Amino acid sequence: MKLKIHFFTIAFLVTFNLFSQNTYVFLGSYNLDKLAEAIRVYQLNPLNGELTKVASVKNVVNPSYLTVSPNGKYVYACTDTKTPNAGSISSFEFNAKNKTLTFLNSQRSGGENPVYVTVHKNGKWIANANYTEGSVSVFPILENGKIDSIAQNFQYLDGSINKERQTRSHVHSAVFSPRFDYLFLPDLGADKIRCYAFDENQKKPLIETQNPFTKTDLEAGPRHFTFHPNGKFGYGIEEMAGAVTVYKYKNGTLNKIQRIDTHPDQIKDGFNSSDIHISPDAKFLYASNRGNENNIAIFSIAKNGLLKNIGYQSTLGDHPRIFAIDESGKFLVATNVNSGNVIVFKRNQKTGLLTKTGHEIKMENVSCVQIKKI
Repeated sequence: MKLKIHFFTIAFLVTFNLFSQNTYVFLGSYNLDKLAEAIRVYQLNPLNGELTKVASVKNVVNPSYLTVSPNGKYVYACTDTKTPNAGSISSFEFNAKNKTLTFLNSQRSGGENPVYVTVHKNGKWIANANYTEGSVSVFPILENGKIDSIAQNFQYLDGSINKERQTRSHVHSAVFSPRFDYLFLPDLGADKIRCYAFDENQKKPLIETQNPFTKTDLEAGPRHFTFHPNGKFGYGIEEMAGAVTVYKYKNGTLNKIQRIDTHPDQIKDGFNSSDIHISPDAKFLYASNRGNENNIAIFSIAKNGLLKNIGYQSTLGDHPRIFAIDESGKFLVATNVNSGNVIVFKRNQKTGLLTKTGHEIKMENVSCVQIKKI
């Protein structure tokens, strides 16, 4: 009898833990029309990957990239992206209980065409990358989730050798180090990964370092970056070269140890690599390719941080700009901008490979996805 009671207790606890928190999928878009739903929130079914819409907002222009606060209460977005003489960072409050998403405020982004925004683990700072003018901005976050006035802005003018795309700096992302004590800035235009120390207790938290940047290969076009969960390795995806470079990481310093293509050998040019993420179990790395390929390259990760390609998965659409993996590691959600569809894949946690779940939603010009358990 005791054994039966124990079994039911375990089953109850497992079920309660599964459903006590909900996983939400946040989608941004190049909405073009202010009357269109610019940001949508869906609830992810943890069993089969189905998406159920719970909230949305309108009257926002081109929220091209999103990030969610550590506590899940606030969403920060790059807005007025690809809008001449404009560019802003906006905050929204997400109420998971009431299933509402409410606009709070906006601040000028400190540069034209903001493309990436990230939040510090303490929830008190955000940093954003401005692509067209090649700059980074840092903002304090108020207790009510609103964005305070800009604290720092650094702009760069240097470029690289490609006369069409690298005449000047184009900062494409802003990524905190594993301990959140450094901020890294992949610069597509300059073939550099810039770096600042970050002191969260200072009014001007960005501090110049002795090694202000790491050079990538020429015409690499570094775009996005991610760190291994163990904090010892970093991985940068290179848009123009169609490659991932692996670095050993320690105290703000990157040292290159590998460079591997994100595409099959038969594809020789037209690279347009985009996003990069590591699975929660740290066994696999995923990198998206747009343009001629429209797929996600899958790599296994060795204990020494090195990558080995193990396959590709079509994103079942055109131009997969951003994708995300849920915190359980069971699902990968990809957004296809040009075809306007969002695809949910199931991730095999043993092999790392992806398979279709059959769940898909339509969202015109969908540009970004973030996933958060709340």
